[in-house]
Amino acid sequence: MSPRLQAEHDLSPVELNAIEERLNSYNRRLTGHQDDRALACTLRNDAGRAIGIAAGYSWAGIAELKLMWIDEAHRGSGHGRTLLDAFVAEAADRGVRRVWVSTHDFQAPGLYEKAGFERLAELNGWPEGHSNIILCKTIAAGD
Repeated sequence: MSPRLQAEHDLSPVELNAIEERLNSYNRRLTGHQDDRALACTLRNDAGRAIGIAAGYSWAGIAELKLMWIDEAHRGSGHGRTLLDAFVAEAADRGVRRVWVSTHDFQAPGLYEKAGFERLAELNGWPEGHSNIILCKTIAAGD
């Protein structure tokens, strides 16, 4: 039977996670790095509800911050920087040397730059009328 191509826009998180794990397994095998782990710092209110998160992963001496979010009612209070600093500190504790993040010009590139991230690329037209910015922070040994 030949493979059949079709657009599927409603794959379950379980199926997507299983496919991602297959890709990660392949990457581990090719690189010899077996140390991939989720990395997340969460800020919760008194009721236990998440009002902010910095989430991503660490692997092979790097970390990627994939999700940075602060509830609108709690923005402007320094919570973003607190979460970012905690994420970087946890990454450093794992021996990470570089932390990568992608953000848009209408999000918070200044937050990352003030925290020591260097702007390495700006991709215009992603989305149309805006740009996607790639930043990296190098963590010195012992930080």
